[in-house]
Amino acid sequence: MASRALSRLRTITRAALGSLAGLGRRPAARPAHPKRILVLQALLLGDTLMLAPLLARLRARYSEAKIFVTVRPEMLSLFSGAPYGVRALPYSERDSNALEALDPARGCDLALVPGENRYAAVARALGARWIVALADARARKNWYVDESIPLPDAATDLAEIFASLAAPDAGATYRPGDWPAPVAPPFDTPAGPYALLHVGASTPLKYWPAARWAQLADALTTEGLAIVLSAGAKESDPIEAVDPAGRYRRHAGTLDLAQLWSLVENATLFVTLDTGVAHIAKLTGTPTVCLYGPSSARLVGRGRFFANAPFREVGVDDFHCRDQRLLFKREIPWVRRCARSRAECAHPACMDAIAFDTVRATVRQMRRP
Repeated sequence: MASRALSRLRTITRAALGSLAGLGRRPAARPAHPKRILVLQALLLGDTLMLAPLLARLRARYSEAKIFVTVRPEMLSLFSGAPYGVRALPYSERDSNALEALDPARGCDLALVPGENRYAAVARALGARWIVALADARARKNWYVDESIPLPDAATDLAEIFASLAAPDAGATYRPGDWPAPVAPPFDTPAGPYALLHVGASTPLKYWPAARWAQLADALTTEGLAIVLSAGAKESDPIEAVDPAGRYRRHAGTLDLAQLWSLVENATLFVTLDTGVAHIAKLTGTPTVCLYGPSSARLVGRGRFFANAPFREVGVDDFHCRDQRLLFKREIPWVRRCARSRAECAHPACMDAIAFDTVRATVRQMRRP
């Protein structure tokens, strides 16, 4: 906490000094031909991967520019192939020297801030000439923002909202290979075709009943697929609940992100909860069935950019308690999601409502030959 407080203090101080130093010298509008561009964010895994259409649109619009994107240090390996020709820079607010890690992007012509607008202060501290962010009604969040992009009036996927920072929709869609696979250290994988079932999530309120996972695993086994169970580092409990006898290969936080990418990419079938790893499947082109309970499939599902991905959303539309309208602390009328805690919701009725037969039927449609 002390390191984060120190980092923020240094950022705020440098941002204020940068604003004073730049008075009268910054451009009056977004530079038409920026030579250096910075996408400044510290989003979680899923949201970071949903920056793909933003990066694609920046590259299409500014083909000669150097493009940098900040990522949490643990995600650097996912950018090792320089998707869309971008260079990833490690960024963590907990690091008291966070700004120094971003030196290659210092003095950039254009900075884009998806998500929280507080990172506009970081951009200004780095000497960014023009800062673009999503509109926020809270005035104090916009102190360092030069250009605000309005949020859409109608339901729109989050990846498209991020991409709106770069340019209006150009109609492009993702093609497998546009995001090169990271090089993964060797790890234990099945020799033949396998189904990967990702049964963990950041909250138990996203868990699907263990008995249904077990039933699905049994059905896929009879069809000749090996079963691999996966979950996060602190999510071994759902794996034990699904497979108490230890029949299946399992990975609960034992893989780094590059290995997890490889595990997803080589699966014959991937069934997952709505969590960060689900978004890897959009980039790898793995046939995927994703279960949505508290979250919004409309907001974080395939969307326009990934429309051609073999990715299918399963959930109950308009579930009665999926009624919260906040996105990055902004209230948006059309948003329908739920971010309640265990204290507010004792049991995820929205996940119970996802029937086994519905999932099974969707899996049959999606299975890779």
